[in-house]
Amino acid sequence: MSVVKINVLTVPAEQRETLEKRFASRAHAVESSDGFEWFELLRPVEGTDNYLVYTRWRDEASFQAWLEGPMKAAHQGGDAEAGERPKPAASGSTLWSFEVVQQATPTNS
Repeated sequence: MSVVKINVLTVPAEQRETLEKRFASRAHAVESSDGFEWFELLRPVEGTDNYLVYTRWRDEASFQAWLEGPMKAAHQGGDAEAGERPKPAASGSTLWSFEVVQQATPTNS
């Protein structure tokens, strides 16, 4: 059964562009991970500072393998020799987890 992980990122208005550029620079980084099914970065339209990072995985084990491998490496960032890491664009983060129990796909008319 597929699982969905939604990382809720609180991003101040002045950091939105930074966050989006960082995701764009790592585009396709997750797509080759075993068990990966889907990714979306959702920008808030009104009433909140929360971005949603939506990923879907074949199973929990696939997500955990990515979390401990490629994702961990991607978030090391910065200039390793100088000991620098870029300042986070988000001021907070919460991870939501779901199992997919129903889904629909468009039908051809």
